[in-house]
Amino acid sequence: MSDLYDVVIVGGGAAGLSAALMLGRCRRRILLCDGREPRNAAAQGIHGLLGHEGLRPSELLAKGRAELQQYPTVSARAERVSVITPMDNRFSVTCADGTAQMARKVLLATGLKDEVPQIEGIERLYGRSVHHCPYCDGFEHRDEPLAVYGAGDEGAGLALMMTQWSDDVLLLTDGLAPVSAVMQERLDRHAIAVHTEKIARLEGTPNGDLHTIHLQDGTALKRTAMFFTTSCVQHSDLSATLGCVRDEKGGIVTDPVTGESSVPGVYVAGDASRDVLLVAVAIAEGAMAGVAINRALLKDDGLG
Repeated sequence: MSDLYDVVIVGGGAAGLSAALMLGRCRRRILLCDGREPRNAAAQGIHGLLGHEGLRPSELLAKGRAELQQYPTVSARAERVSVITPMDNRFSVTCADGTAQMARKVLLATGLKDEVPQIEGIERLYGRSVHHCPYCDGFEHRDEPLAVYGAGDEGAGLALMMTQWSDDVLLLTDGLAPVSAVMQERLDRHAIAVHTEKIARLEGTPNGDLHTIHLQDGTALKRTAMFFTTSCVQHSDLSATLGCVRDEKGGIVTDPVTGESSVPGVYVAGDASRDVLLVAVAIAEGAMAGVAINRALLKDDGLG
């Protein structure tokens, strides 16, 4: 076990890189541990990020990692963190390869993992014409015939939302929970058809463009894109093993100003808090967490 880091950042996505950049500029000794499993790996481009519209996620991350190289106090390892143990106002951070480091503070930027519907044919379409985020990809499919996949009123709510981007929207509940009478009336008012049959498979082109949704009753629905609403879960269980309090959605509860969790010295940035799940927000949260952590370290050292 080596000497002490100021901060170990767990997760090298947009939030983790942003925090590392801010803390590197504060000359803090940082270790960034990144398992290289970003949530948006399947996406063809990042949208809604000022100055980087359409940039591939891998390109943004590569650029961020390169920028960190100019800060000599920032180190990075392509390793997943397996265990974090609080020890006398410090943290022992152990990676999957068995190596361990000590840190004064920990930042969890571990993100979320989407539960992609288990439908035949979806793998080659996900990230191209099948999506989970309308804010990220709705505009690219404006005025197209769209399908929404989701159970009950949650699926109905997304279908209603998608009318912002297209007048041709239908809802697929895939044999799951039915829509309530109240929501059905709203769907009828907006001419959104509901198909309750199980989905047999998705059919698309070799380059990932959806063109037909086949139902088990033989119905073939011509659609060019599908948006789904299913659950997403914490990508890492580190917050649970540390004892961080979570909210009813499974997000890690944090101080709204500092980003500190219920466990002193453990901070959170990015999708793991389950607030607004956008790259632009993750970058901002990373920067804010970096500033908050630096202030906390200054206070610990009697300088703040």
